Amino acid sequence: MNPSRNLFLVGPMGAGKTSIGRRLAEHYGMPFVDLDIEIEARCGLTVSTIFEREGEAGFRARECAHLDEFSLRTGVVLATGAGAVLDPANRRVLRERGFVVWLQVSVDEQIDRLQHDRQRPLLAVPDRRTRLETLSTDRLPLYNELADLAFPGRHEDVENAAARAIASIDQHWNRPTP
Repeated sequence: MNPSRNLFLVGPMGAGKTSIGRRLAEHYGMPFVDLDIEIEARCGLTVSTIFEREGEAGFRARECAHLDEFSLRTGVVLATGAGAVLDPANRRVLRERGFVVWLQVSVDEQIDRLQHDRQRPLLAVPDRRTRLETLSTDRLPLYNELADLAFPGRHEDVENAAARAIASIDQHWNRPTP
């Protein structure tokens, strides 16, 4: 068990990191941080615009800096972007500073959940399934390497998923008392 005061959520896009993360933060009485939202707020630009202007490398550099900053907080639920795990320094930071929960989701479920989403720059392609399968192939080993707990997704509403996540996290997270 990882005895961290922080709870970090990783996983592919559409896994529920933001939706479930908010409910986990409320349940545990901790502030919630969505890394992508913080990047947008600080830059005054959407993630898509950052990708357009600076490319993926520019966005990833911002992501690294923000993850380093926000992961230094104590007692936070932090939802990373799906690609935050690509950088070895980010993986080290996540592993050392928090209890990492990998929210798992199948490509079929991602297709269903993200069918109306036009904001994600990595999904701005004609064949979303192939893109999601490629991202999955590249990232699943990293999520697996990093996770203190793997939480399988299901076709269910956010409230039920959050309740299941809390039950699972409570069994595995050795959260130190403040």
